Amino acid sequence: MSHRHSLSRRLLLQGAAAGALAAAPVSAARAAEAAPAADTAGRTVAAQAPGALPGRPYTNPLVRNRADPHVHRHTDGRYYFTATAPEYDRIILRRSRTLAGIATADEAVVWRRHTSGDMAAHIWAPEIHHIDGRWYVYFAAAPAHDVWRIRMWVLENRHPDPFQGTWTERGSITTAWDTFSLDATTFTHRGSRYLAWAQHEPGTDNNTAVFLSRMADPLTLTGPQVRLTTPEYDWECVGFKVNEGAAFLRRNGRIFMTYSASATDSNYCLGLLTADDTSDLMDPASWTKSPTPVFTSNDSTRQYGPGHNCFTVAEDGRTDVLVYHARQYKEITGDPLHDPNRHTRLQRLGWKPDGTPDFGVPVADRT
Repeated sequence: MSHRHSLSRRLLLQGAAAGALAAAPVSAARAAEAAPAADTAGRTVAAQAPGALPGRPYTNPLVRNRADPHVHRHTDGRYYFTATAPEYDRIILRRSRTLAGIATADEAVVWRRHTSGDMAAHIWAPEIHHIDGRWYVYFAAAPAHDVWRIRMWVLENRHPDPFQGTWTERGSITTAWDTFSLDATTFTHRGSRYLAWAQHEPGTDNNTAVFLSRMADPLTLTGPQVRLTTPEYDWECVGFKVNEGAAFLRRNGRIFMTYSASATDSNYCLGLLTADDTSDLMDPASWTKSPTPVFTSNDSTRQYGPGHNCFTVAEDGRTDVLVYHARQYKEITGDPLHDPNRHTRLQRLGWKPDGTPDFGVPVADRT
C-alpha cells in the first residue's frame, strides 16, 4: 500500500538508517527490459478478453472501504478475504464459498492493534496464507511512538479454522536493513518458498522498491535479498517514487509479478514483471519489466487509482480473477491516506494470444 503523502514521511524515508542486519545485502542489478520470456511450462490458458466474470452475478464494488485486498482460495473450496480497514487499527477476515458472497459474508476481527509499543499504528495490507498446516497473516505496522517506522509483522494460527483458535504474534520479519518496509507476500515455486516485499533502500532517492528472498520457514528469510524493480519510469514516480504491493501468477510457462506504482491517488497503477518459470527467480536479469503500466485509472468507467491487487480463480477453477482496489472519483480533498473510499473490486483477467495477461481497464460499477 503506497502511503507517501507527507513531507515528514518523505524525509523519514530519505534519512532511513543504512546499518545492515544479518541478512545478505540486496543486489543493485536492474530488472532486464527485453522481450517476454518464451512459453515453456505451466498451466496454459487460451486467449480471452478481460472484463466481467462468468457465472454467478456480482456487484462492484465488492466490498466497500476495504483497500489492499487479498483473497486466498483454500483447499476447502472457500475464499478467505482480508484487507486494510480505513481506521488502520485491526485485521479483518471474511470467507465465502463464492466470490460474490464475500460482499455479504460476516466479518470477524481476528486481531487489533496494540495501544502502546510495537504494532500500535498503521495496520496495513494484511495477507492470509496457509503454510504447512498453519495459517499466517503478514501485515505492516508501526510503534505508537514513531508511527512512520513501519515494518512487516506476522501472526500465526495453528487451528484448522482461522476464525477459531488463537492468533499468535510471531514477531517481525528481519530484512537486510532496518528501514521502512511493508506489503509482504509469499509463494512457492519449484520447491522453494519466497517472500516479496516493498522496502526503502538506504542510499537511494526512491520511497520503496520490491525485493525478493528465499525463506527458511514462514518467518525467516535466507540467502541473498535481491531488488527486482525500483521506480524509474515517469509513471512510477508521480507524487512519490513507489514500487510496492507485489502479486504473483504462474501461467503459460511464465511467472508474472504485478506491483503498484506512484502515489495512492488517481495516479496509482499496476506495473508488470515477467520471468520464464524455468529461470532463476533470484537473478534480477531473469525478469523483464514492462515500460508502460498495465492497469490504470479510466475516465470512461470512472475508476481511479486501481492497484494493490492479488490474483485468484473463479468458482470454475479455471477463470483467472484480478482483485484490486480503486476509488469512484479522481479529486481528493487532503491527504489520500485520510480518504476511506478505496473499495475492493474484481474482474476477469484476460489473456493475449502471446500468453501474457490482458488487464484491460477497471470495469464500471455494476452487477
